[in-house]
Amino acid sequence: MNRPRVAEAALVWNTVIWGATFVLVKVALHSISPILFLALRFSLATIALLALFRGFGRGLLTWADAGRGALVGVFLFGGYFFQTLGLQYTTAPKSAFITGLTSVMVPLLAALVYRSKPQVSEVAGVLVATAGLGVMTLEGAVGSIGRGDLLTLCCTLAFAAHIVTLGHFSERMSYELLSVMQVGAAAAMAWLLFRWTETPRLEWRPAVVYAILVTGLLATASAFTIQAWAQQYTSATRTALIYMLEPVIAWMTSFLIVGEGLSGRAAAGAALILSGVVLAEMKPLRSRKHPSS
Repeated sequence: MNRPRVAEAALVWNTVIWGATFVLVKVALHSISPILFLALRFSLATIALLALFRGFGRGLLTWADAGRGALVGVFLFGGYFFQTLGLQYTTAPKSAFITGLTSVMVPLLAALVYRSKPQVSEVAGVLVATAGLGVMTLEGAVGSIGRGDLLTLCCTLAFAAHIVTLGHFSERMSYELLSVMQVGAAAAMAWLLFRWTETPRLEWRPAVVYAILVTGLLATASAFTIQAWAQQYTSATRTALIYMLEPVIAWMTSFLIVGEGLSGRAAAGAALILSGVVLAEMKPLRSRKHPSS
């Protein structure tokens, strides 16, 4: 079995699940406050993973492993915290395309962590993607940016940190333990923060129940277990490149389900973002091996 190929195919499956959930979460947020939604989502995922891996880590978990899993969980929660808040103020397709900038951030963050200079293609990709972000999100006066778009931009840094740290720690502990620890840490943070950061609001409508079940079981418990396993066999940069498919899927599902698409200007910005992501992932034929690759 070609494990790298299987791992990358599994990551493609993740992008399909995540891309389809943007519109589900967007609709659910009409009836539930965002941090409470995250608390329920990550709690359901934690319960599912504890049941799935029951007894697996008994006697194997160390304080070092707990710290690693908690750190990955902090970045995971941070990404969804800003993304979910942002979805209240921007459209699902725009949120997905801005989140796609994570693919540009990963090689740059990895270069910073491993103390190596970013490659020319990576710098060029950042510039093109940044231009695309400006075309998509800047409205009105020069320098203005929507609140939802700005919050979503913050999530890209957290998601990039999540991918880099997950890839780093996946070589040092089992993917089962890493999956449970990161999701459990994210659930704990959500419960600790939701009363301090928002006025809790919840209406048990079918859209809310469906969104919690789909995101908790498929987009969290299953997807992050798959990612923790897959990143043992592929690089953080390769993972980020595969995840650039997510905004395309999000745009398609948003258009098909609720008719929410992109304006001509936003579509042009999205094209620049995707071009920048592809450019950032291009490597010269005789380039040095990137530490994240």
